[in-house]
Amino acid sequence: MTGRVGTRAVGGGVVAAAFAAALLAGCGSSPSLAGGGTSPTLIGVVKNYSDPTISGPNGIATGPDGALWFTNLNLNVIGRITTAGVISSVNDPNSSVPWGITAGPDGAVWFANVGNNVIGRITTAGVASYYSDPTAVGPLEITAGPDGALWFTNNGNNSIGRITTAGVISKYSAPGISMPDGISLGPDKALWFTNPGNKSIGRITTSGVVTDYTASTISSPDQITAGPDGALWFTDSGNNSIGRITTSGVVTRYTDPTISKPDGITAGPDKALWFTNKGNNSIGRITTSGVVTNYTSPTISVPDGITVGPDGALWFTNNGNNSIGRITTNRPEPRAIISADAVSAAAGSGFTFSVSTTGTSVPSLSATGRLPRGVAFVDRGNGTATISGTPDAVGAYHLIIRATFGSGGSRHVVTQAFTLTVGPA
Repeated sequence: MTGRVGTRAVGGGVVAAAFAAALLAGCGSSPSLAGGGTSPTLIGVVKNYSDPTISGPNGIATGPDGALWFTNLNLNVIGRITTAGVISSVNDPNSSVPWGITAGPDGAVWFANVGNNVIGRITTAGVASYYSDPTAVGPLEITAGPDGALWFTNNGNNSIGRITTAGVISKYSAPGISMPDGISLGPDKALWFTNPGNKSIGRITTSGVVTDYTASTISSPDQITAGPDGALWFTDSGNNSIGRITTSGVVTRYTDPTISKPDGITAGPDKALWFTNKGNNSIGRITTSGVVTNYTSPTISVPDGITVGPDGALWFTNNGNNSIGRITTNRPEPRAIISADAVSAAAGSGFTFSVSTTGTSVPSLSATGRLPRGVAFVDRGNGTATISGTPDAVGAYHLIIRATFGSGGSRHVVTQAFTLTVGPA
């Protein structure tokens, strides 16, 4: 039995917000490169993005459109942020305490609403649909399965749920399932999930066969992800550790003084696992051999979900200060202008556009060309700039934006042709 709660097109305003990059304690970098091209590797640089539409961000996932999508459990909305830091939100009255979120096999984003026991689906154009069923109770986390369906944890009735892209919901229960939380597709094409209720890790096949694995080192497992080594890795907030379980059920525990109430976890592009530390406001990294590194920043506050972005960085939710964070891995970051090369405005109406950059150093930004009266280009001094104001005349206005990285022999300039099109009021 499946009930479609509603389908409607929804949307929200788009605001760009980017704050200064902060170099984290304990981060490492390779030597500087002279000249241009690709910048050197630098691990642990954090950027923070905030917006009034972000409140209580929790789950986060890379969407099929190359942006990051996240849940705002305090406002009952779904947020979206581009890799350039442009933030928008999707508002719908049928959403209630959205929690976990994932990209679906159908080109849409799917999420669990724990507040009203429904599963939501939203297209990249902002069209939302909701599906309910009596067997879906307290859905928390959700992931795409190998069978073309979505699988989710039912924390409220100790079961695992499955929903097809058409909205048909099924429920699987077993004695070993107790307050399931995180869920992930394993390398063995089964779904693996955490059971904090009975201190175990569960496995369910697409045919519904459940296996439960316990170990004395498992206390209160939270999130789980497939690792680069063919095993599953999970956070354990109950004993401040990171766990590893093979597909045959062998559990290993890793501890470190810097691990404190870990929650979200994901496999990074650097073949390591990255996780959020809620207890000490930091981001952790652990290699498959168990070496832990910790990264801190003033902008990290009660981090929760974490995922790999399409830009090779890790993106995470900051539940404590209502923001989205980004942390670099050891993947080289190009020195580039990453914001759009055009924007439209209306004569007589105010607007603001943010210019964003990437790179291991903060560039100075400048622009040459003509802007309409009432509009100005301002370098914010943190690797971003604004083009904003109230244009007084219609027309197309062309700029060359310059980002200058470094100085002297290491000076490197990146340019971008930019067009402001002003239409009638």
